[in-house]
Amino acid sequence: MQIRVLGCSGSIGGECRTTSFLLDHDVLIDAGTGVGDLTLDELTAIEHILVSHSHLDHVLAIGLLADSVMRRRAGREPIQVHALPATIDALRSHIFNGVIWPDFTRLPSADAPILKLVPFEIGQVVTLGERRIEVLPAAHTVPAVGFAVLGAPVAKRGAFIFTGDTGPNPALWTRLHGMRIAALVIETAFSDEERQLARVSRHLCPSALGQELARLEHPTNVFITHIKPGEVDAVMSEIAALDSPHRVRALAQSQVIEID
Repeated sequence: MQIRVLGCSGSIGGECRTTSFLLDHDVLIDAGTGVGDLTLDELTAIEHILVSHSHLDHVLAIGLLADSVMRRRAGREPIQVHALPATIDALRSHIFNGVIWPDFTRLPSADAPILKLVPFEIGQVVTLGERRIEVLPAAHTVPAVGFAVLGAPVAKRGAFIFTGDTGPNPALWTRLHGMRIAALVIETAFSDEERQLARVSRHLCPSALGQELARLEHPTNVFITHIKPGEVDAVMSEIAALDSPHRVRALAQSQVIEID
């Protein structure tokens, strides 16, 4: 399996794209502005979208993707959008409401829509072919989750973990205890200078990240995501000062992570 980073920034500006990952060729994990860099053929190949939470930087491209591929996918099954029930309610109420955007769960017709909203629960494993994706707990200002891409049952290197947007999250580390981890993608949205803003917005800053990573049992490949544009060097300098036993790097747009 392959994870391609389409976007991993906390906002936009220049070359920055917001959160989205392409799993193989047909599954999106979140749908931020990075989805817009896919070709029309690549967009048409998307069959599933896994949504971590309802904030705009993670869902913006869902409606735009639907509009782009609706005619090209005529006669095919709808794209399945998997999310918490509360996230689905938010998408229906605030995006696909005919005011912000057309309701593509009923277009081109109610009997054959381009999108289908599919609820999941924390702890559920979504099986897509041989790929297994577990829904992990997150601690954010709205109902939110992360994901563990577990791969085939015989995956050797371990799981790809995406924490989603989260503040300190003891439930996550409880679940990850004993799990083999190939790569951990974890957010650090603010510098320590803005730790109060990080706290109230339920994001991490470097000092809080250090406390979270201390809960990992074994040295792990850690990738930092969701840093604001222009802040990468400052945030990563503070993270480097943590002297963590883990291999910690900033996640990069267009980076590819292989999961065997």
